[in-house]
Amino acid sequence: MDTENEVREAPLPSASPIPVAPAAQPPAPLSPADERLWAMLAHLSVLLNLVTGFLGVGAALIIYLVYRNRSRYVAYQALQALLFQLIFWGGGGLLIGVVWAVVGLLSAVLVGIFLIPFAVIATVVLAAFPVIAVVYGVIGALQCNQGEDFRYWLIGDWALNLLK
Repeated sequence: MDTENEVREAPLPSASPIPVAPAAQPPAPLSPADERLWAMLAHLSVLLNLVTGFLGVGAALIIYLVYRNRSRYVAYQALQALLFQLIFWGGGGLLIGVVWAVVGLLSAVLVGIFLIPFAVIATVVLAAFPVIAVVYGVIGALQCNQGEDFRYWLIGDWALNLLK
């Protein structure tokens, strides 16, 4: 029984302390110059669509995700740019595809052949959407770079409501 008491009363070996990670600190807010820079880059991401067709949306999304907790201004501008690009680039491409699909289906019954000029005109008009998107995005970038608040028409209020 003595050995049992000795085991119970024996001091526990000293355990090495478990390292404790320091408490996570919130990310530092951006300086006004950095806010203007990243807001401008979010709007200029529309230029990536000219080269790749889709990476501008990804760039705006990445800027939004990275800076949404550090700057409400950058988050708002990046979300606007993201929504605007999705609507103009994605929506314009989808509409062109739908127009040609309808014409293709109707051409099977000979009516669609008469709609081909309509589809060509619709394609030319809808192909202007990316040009409008680029011009509007550059205007937004310039205004953000000057420290002004930029809002896309109709999309600005929608993006503001999404941030709330």
